[in-house]
Amino acid sequence: MTFNDSILRFEEKAIFTLRELYSKNGYSQFKMSKFEEYDLYSKNKDFLVSDGIITFNDIGGKLLALKPDVTLSIIKNSTPTENSVEKFYYNENVYRVADSSDTYKEIMQTGIECIGNITVKEVLEVTKLALESLVLLSNDFSLNLAHVGLVDAVITNLDITEVNRVKSAIIEKSAGRLKELVTAEQFQVLKCFIKNYKTSLDALDALKQIATTNEAQNAFDELENIYSQLSENDHRIVIDFSIISQDNYYSGIVFKGFINGIPSRVLSGGRYDKLIKRFHKNSGALGFAVYLDALQRLESNAITDKSDDYLNIALPKGRLGEKVYEMFESAGFDCPEIKEKGRKLLFENKDKKLRFFWVKPSDVAIYVERGAADIGVAGKDILLEYSPDVYELLDLKVGKCRMAVAAMSNFKDDKTKTLRVATKFSNIAKEYYAKKCRDIDIIHLNGSIEIAPILNLSDVIVDIVETGETLRENNLMPFETIVD
Repeated sequence: MTFNDSILRFEEKAIFTLRELYSKNGYSQFKMSKFEEYDLYSKNKDFLVSDGIITFNDIGGKLLALKPDVTLSIIKNSTPTENSVEKFYYNENVYRVADSSDTYKEIMQTGIECIGNITVKEVLEVTKLALESLVLLSNDFSLNLAHVGLVDAVITNLDITEVNRVKSAIIEKSAGRLKELVTAEQFQVLKCFIKNYKTSLDALDALKQIATTNEAQNAFDELENIYSQLSENDHRIVIDFSIISQDNYYSGIVFKGFINGIPSRVLSGGRYDKLIKRFHKNSGALGFAVYLDALQRLESNAITDKSDDYLNIALPKGRLGEKVYEMFESAGFDCPEIKEKGRKLLFENKDKKLRFFWVKPSDVAIYVERGAADIGVAGKDILLEYSPDVYELLDLKVGKCRMAVAAMSNFKDDKTKTLRVATKFSNIAKEYYAKKCRDIDIIHLNGSIEIAPILNLSDVIVDIVETGETLRENNLMPFETIVD
């Protein structure tokens, strides 16, 4: 009897192809239970991708969790000796809160872990296997490389205190945010991490200039060596420091794989010595995971043939969107039919391969994050409220306003009571008052927020204030500014 593999989905075929690759390179399969004791994850929450963990009690009353992570289980059960290296591959499902939602999702992963006496040889081997994994999945991909050690060394040398916020600005490629956090001299150094270079060799030339300490130089040398080894055979290797993470998970080389047509990363990994030392093991560790559920999008695109070479631009409906379009038009990105009267929402310039579409302002980031739009224009309030996984490339300097706390002009805060806060920016309000250790009751409204204090629905409101005219007309006044 012969097996007809045409009945397999793309991601199912990928599992077998990748397993064969890892097995041929000396990795043995690690098979694990779907459950782990919750204690394993509660003690290592800062290393988890998602805080959401599904827990339950077994028959004996022990608290268990559905596995949100594979690496922790492998590390817990590994037994490397001083001069040995253990190599595993796995094909498992993990259970996490899905991106951009509050629901749990079963995510298929396959990948490898290399634990023990990690040398340059193992680092190069794992990054090469990451590259070969992408080659097996698609011809149209990029493998993006960075080094956490280089970023940490440069930030330490510059004596920067706002480390996490600076890293966040690097991840978002936000020059504006970075300028707000550091001095002009510090910015001149750090901008090397967010600049878009013509080639990766240009990026390495710039990074070499800022690697002025021994720690920075060692990290740079490792990054340059890996890049040169990989790019000998493939030009799809990109130096990109937006892939570093704010947490303490990775400690050295990091990499992410992207495939054209899929908006999120399909492969992610790097070196994570800090985690394995949590388990009192004097070892190094590195590995990566391939997110097989993301490959469904690739198969869908192939079937529907929806991909094209248009630049898709999401604009917010309303006066602000019209003003922004004028900026695109003056820069040579025009689409004349967008000015025609009517209820049409999507407009194309076939000669310039441009496609504009109007969407609700709060939805712009979703269109970009999910890959329906290549770029979009959104207010800073949207980015702060929803924290979408997007790059913040440019501040257009329009629509300037502030996020403020406002109340009736005779309001006095009684701190012995819970403060009632009406807003459509619930996350911004929660974070602001959490920093003040203030007990609040969030009342989420979608419009006409100013009415809430008048009708005694709330004590204060958190909303955008531009001129303050609407507040004054309703006998309200701003008391505190949260952010400009």
